[in-house]
Amino acid sequence: MTALNPPQDGVTAPAPTPGLTRGTLAAAALAVCVAQVALAIPAVLNGLFQQDLGTSSSQLTWISDAFLVPVTLLELTFGVLGDLFGRKRLLVGGALLLALGEAVAVGSPGTGSSTDTRVLVLWIGQIVAGVGAAALFPTSLAMVAAGTHTVRHRSRSISIWAAALSTGGFVSPVIGGLCARAAFGSDADAGWRWSFLAVLVLAIVSAGVSAAFAVNSSSPVGRSLDWPGQITIAVALFALLFAVIQGPTSGWASGQVIGGFLLAAVSLTFFIVVERRAPTPLLRLELFADRAFTVAAIVTVIGMFSFLGTAYDTSIRLSAIQGFTPLKTSIAFVLLNGMALLLMPVTSGVLERYNPRWALGAGFALIGVGDLWLSAISATDRSIPTLVAPLALVGVGFALAVSAVTAVAVNTVPNRLAGMASGSTSLLRDFGFTLGPAVVGAIALSRAAEKIHTTLAGDASLRKALDAFNTSAASAPPAQQPALHAAIGAVNSGPLGANGVPATVTLPTGRTVPFNPLKDVAFHALDNAYSLGYVVCGVCALVAGALAFFALGGHGPGRVLPDGVEPVSIAR
Repeated sequence: MTALNPPQDGVTAPAPTPGLTRGTLAAAALAVCVAQVALAIPAVLNGLFQQDLGTSSSQLTWISDAFLVPVTLLELTFGVLGDLFGRKRLLVGGALLLALGEAVAVGSPGTGSSTDTRVLVLWIGQIVAGVGAAALFPTSLAMVAAGTHTVRHRSRSISIWAAALSTGGFVSPVIGGLCARAAFGSDADAGWRWSFLAVLVLAIVSAGVSAAFAVNSSSPVGRSLDWPGQITIAVALFALLFAVIQGPTSGWASGQVIGGFLLAAVSLTFFIVVERRAPTPLLRLELFADRAFTVAAIVTVIGMFSFLGTAYDTSIRLSAIQGFTPLKTSIAFVLLNGMALLLMPVTSGVLERYNPRWALGAGFALIGVGDLWLSAISATDRSIPTLVAPLALVGVGFALAVSAVTAVAVNTVPNRLAGMASGSTSLLRDFGFTLGPAVVGAIALSRAAEKIHTTLAGDASLRKALDAFNTSAASAPPAQQPALHAAIGAVNSGPLGANGVPATVTLPTGRTVPFNPLKDVAFHALDNAYSLGYVVCGVCALVAGALAFFALGGHGPGRVLPDGVEPVSIAR
């Protein structure tokens, strides 16, 4: 059990936050759902981005991570701002800022502009939207945590919040799929633009619901902006994420990647130093004296990395490798995220009656088994039903894990620190989310490029065919040369580009002739590489599950700490 210290003599504990109203819970649930919709929308659109924008592998990864990086960097900061100035304002303002970012993405230049310009504007829109989501994730959870004062009420409310988050994860791909197919046919540009427009509308609705129905709460006592802490943690996280994401493109031994890792280490060290000396720190480091909080933090990063790595791997496999439509690809995300909504009564009951470690351990174990199952299914099998069972297994695991990891984090601190705990658990969750696409993409694309290089080195006829393809534009009619140059550039841009160009073309005469000699090689290399991605995610999920089972400890359900009661140590 957690050893507790009563409030010091003469110190009045802050007044408890009013109970959670239905309007506040609805506003918080809608806000986190919309934030997750915005986070997940690029996953199902990767094929359209590549088709319309001609992105490189690195650019494709940064479309998702341009949103995720500001989310990760700013969640602790927005936890403080909510405590100081009121959480309702952040729910409304964050939703409006998210809508603004989506508007920028929708308004990015058309096909008349260069790929770099179009991608840059899309990145800017994603960054602005990510800042808005950074306010919504911790603020919505803090409102739920601060307004619940019993284990039963908190368990049910957190289950609803987690189900809303997961609902966003499967609603988003469905929105993307419908927008790409129903109204706009094969127009890749229109499909992804209108998908972002749909998110914009949802964000405006969320802002309106929060303004009308949410009850404001705050907890300014003992909180300040702590600029040194915010700057040092932001620099540390950005440098680390930049190094991981940029490693496959620039090379792991390049100066900018090594410099990124070094800057991250130095900045994190400074963060710890300034937080220890700050009178009102951004993050109270003594929270990590509680074993449950520390283990939950580690498990959150590893486990959420494995889940979003799985989702990213699945997105690339279905859309960019196998060429499925966005709507067909969305089936996978309904399975991965929809289980949380279906299992909400189950997860609520489990958290209310049992120690969260059981839900955490079982959840991540199921994700691990599902990932290893997925790794054994070849991309040559283009049947969606083959993937249903393992994807559903991962979805059930995520449903259990996301509710439990949230409950552990907010239950180990008193209500007046709900903003700090919510910011911390959101940062850790989304840091794991951000690492998922970055690390899995880095491993898979490096593996695929290596296999293509090995195949080319051992096949002289394939090298000769590739040389002929690379020089084909020179002898083509002038009208065909731009399209040929684009195809040649795509094939030589990397494994995904080589796989995206068709192996054959049909001439005006109706005769089909060979075109891209690397198509088959790239397909099989990517199949092998992204199967390895599933293995990496599966092993990480099993490690997270083992840590939850054996390191969290305890036997009974969690408890809600009243204000003025501080967790100082743990012994189980």
